[in-house]
Amino acid sequence: MDDAVLAARLSEGAAELLHAIQESAEPRELGTPALKERGDRESHEFLARALSEHRPDDAVLSEEAPASVHRLIMPRVWIIDPLDGTREFSEGRADWAVHVALWERGRLVAGALALPGLGQVLTAAAPPTPWPEPERLRFAVSRSRASEDVVQVTRRLGAEVVPMGSAGFKTGAVIRGEVEAYLHTGGQYEWDSAAPVAVARAAGLHATRTDGSALEYNQADPYLPDLLVCNPHIADDILTCIAELEQER
Repeated sequence: MDDAVLAARLSEGAAELLHAIQESAEPRELGTPALKERGDRESHEFLARALSEHRPDDAVLSEEAPASVHRLIMPRVWIIDPLDGTREFSEGRADWAVHVALWERGRLVAGALALPGLGQVLTAAAPPTPWPEPERLRFAVSRSRASEDVVQVTRRLGAEVVPMGSAGFKTGAVIRGEVEAYLHTGGQYEWDSAAPVAVARAAGLHATRTDGSALEYNQADPYLPDLLVCNPHIADDILTCIAELEQER
């Protein structure tokens, strides 16, 4: 089984496991820490077992496990978020995701983004999409905590904001063509964006830091503070707007 197929199967398997947990939850369990913890734990255990079986020589960087410095000398590292959008998952919502990506010798080479609420798995193995210049501008934003930078950019560009849940689900909305951009400036980690970025890049979308620099993975500090994923036709306008806001500070 090649890496692309494995990434897709693992993300789909974890998504099915989580969806079953969500569907079987009692009403009194919804929104509780116990349901969040169960989802995080069981999905991580599923993915860790599968990677140990199918790729025993590779390292793993997971949100749900301590980061080992050993991965920094490894040529291949799986970067996973077993449950992206724990809050949405625990509330019985659909806007959460499972991320599985493979970093190899400095770049992302495989990735899968499972969207259980939509019954879809988006993969970096899909052919690129010819993106048309958009007639409207819609940004996927946080349901509750869009940063001031995001608010200012959307206002200046006259963009419509579309609130939704997890980072992966927002990036998936760009990939699916439901919105034109996802801008995040509130702080993330590598597992929040590795798989979504791998899929977005393969689809022909723009995916960088908010200053236009490259997103780097398998770093000693996995913190990645910002992200822009968007239709390539509007990337320059968004980056220019962000730079202008920085200059005004």
